[in-house]
Amino acid sequence: MFINAAEERKKGMTALYIDGEYAVSVDTVTWMSSGKKTGSDITDEELYELIHTSNVNRAKEKALYLIEYRFRSRKEIEDKLIPLFGEDASGQAIERLEQLGLIDDESFAREYARQLFENKHFSGMRVSYELVKKGIDRNLIDEIIEEMEPDPARQIEKLLRTKYARCLDDEKGRQRAINGLRAMGFNWYDIKDALSLYDDQ
Repeated sequence: MFINAAEERKKGMTALYIDGEYAVSVDTVTWMSSGKKTGSDITDEELYELIHTSNVNRAKEKALYLIEYRFRSRKEIEDKLIPLFGEDASGQAIERLEQLGLIDDESFAREYARQLFENKHFSGMRVSYELVKKGIDRNLIDEIIEEMEPDPARQIEKLLRTKYARCLDDEKGRQRAINGLRAMGFNWYDIKDALSLYDDQ
């Protein structure tokens, strides 16, 4: 196969024309580093390697863009990269960023759990559910919940005195508070006990 032309396009891409027709676009850095140039021959294997290397490099750049705004789990990044660059290139890009410490599921999970406990006031069950959605390992989740979960009774008591304090004067508001606490992952028995203590006081 013969490379007729290599035209720079937007967003750091280069369009390759092979045997007189447009063939593929690769990132310009990969093209410039390949040793190939306009007017040279290229085999199927060389073209495949060029495309693969481009996909890995583009996947790295996309992953870096994603984590620039907030820390993310491996699964979150995989879900964004794989539809664009395929499993193989995405996996290689993610593994490289893991080696550099830029993707770290344990650090992500601990920080995310801390935010959910402190800012959202979720129960351990709800935090566990949210971490599962992020693709965090079940054993790591159990370890984090055991280490970080506040006492549920105290959590509920605090929420009744702050977030739901104005809801408890009538039955409709009371039910709204119960529904809100259940949505946070607290079980009915803990909620019932906390309401009883609140009423007694």
